[in-house]
Amino acid sequence: MTSNARLDHRKPLVFDTHELGRRPGALQRLTRTVDAPRDLGIGGVVGVPEGAPVELELRLESVMEGVLVTGTARAQAEGECVRCLEPLQLDVEAEFQEMFSYPDADERGRVKTDPDDDAEDDEDRLFLEDGMFDLEPVLRDAVVLALPMQPVCQEDCPGLCSECGARLADDPDHHHDAVDIRWAALQGLAGSLEPGEKDEMSGGALPSAHADEKQEK
Repeated sequence: MTSNARLDHRKPLVFDTHELGRRPGALQRLTRTVDAPRDLGIGGVVGVPEGAPVELELRLESVMEGVLVTGTARAQAEGECVRCLEPLQLDVEAEFQEMFSYPDADERGRVKTDPDDDAEDDEDRLFLEDGMFDLEPVLRDAVVLALPMQPVCQEDCPGLCSECGARLADDPDHHHDAVDIRWAALQGLAGSLEPGEKDEMSGGALPSAHADEKQEK
């Protein structure tokens, strides 16, 4: 994967490798705190806010074909619990390793005699540009892989009540009385009756009817 624009050494995620001097085995360790770039995370789910501090620990090693970059990024991500929809924060630590190749060398470190050699293979490779590399795409990929696809505020978050939407963690005893749908119509009818009518429906008229039956006998 080649760069479409020249790298700007003033950008915080652009690193200079000139001190390594293309000497295989040369090593450089760097620590840097940078502002998080845009879209550092899973859009609409969880991610590191733009401008938030990201701590980087990098190990730059010169090899035959380029510079091998190994590192760790630490930051705090923000998102929303997928169960109860409450805001959450979580610490993220992402590890990565990437090879940045010399533009004029093949995978064995040999200088290419034809610039078009292995053009198809170059599509998936990252290259140094004027001895510099841009860590942003590598950092973004690493952070996305380190973040949970379904973040939760706590592992046992019970979520929301399916009937009223109440947060169950705030009220562990929250419940709704179950109503048999077969009785729902009768309950509605009973609520619309006058007191005397309710007595008749509940059997209040049965004793008198039973007495009339005895007199006829």
